[in-house]
Amino acid sequence: MIYTVECGFVESTREGEWNDFYSDLKLPALISVTGFRTSQRFKAISAGCPAYLAVHTIDGLEVLNGDEYREKGGGNFARWQPDITDWRRNLYDGIDRAPDVVAGEYLALSSTGPEALTRLGLAPHAMHAVAMGKNPEMSPKTNPEQRWLATAESAEFPLLSQVSNDIYVYVPMTPQLNEERGVGRIFERS
Repeated sequence: MIYTVECGFVESTREGEWNDFYSDLKLPALISVTGFRTSQRFKAISAGCPAYLAVHTIDGLEVLNGDEYREKGGGNFARWQPDITDWRRNLYDGIDRAPDVVAGEYLALSSTGPEALTRLGLAPHAMHAVAMGKNPEMSPKTNPEQRWLATAESAEFPLLSQVSNDIYVYVPMTPQLNEERGVGRIFERS
């Protein structure tokens, strides 16, 4: 299953420290939890979406409800909480493993259907929300029942000005960590 966590961060004087914490401490702690298979963090380059996105492959909801998750990686945001905005998380089925997105590639998400991505020449994969943010009081844009995910190399991706507002576009901030070998493909951190 795919577990996503999205948020913004409002305190620019602490944002670098927040990013170091999340990328260098939180992701490795999460990948050490039994049932976490991959973890990767992204930064938005399109408008209208949360600034940060973390995408994890996990075995299922029971992983997030377990003691090991709570002890090693879940919920250790107390010191950052005042500065975190637009926080949401969802658990999706439909994709067995999150894509390994490297520098020079984009991750694109759509909650309005696959057509927006296929018009850009991308091959979207459908995901269906099964837990977490399934709150009927939230809007479908911020709490979509379905999402489509696609990756593209930057050379193949159109200019952001050609991308519709219903597509969220992200670049990787970290390499994909995985339970088998620690770090995914070679990644150049900017």
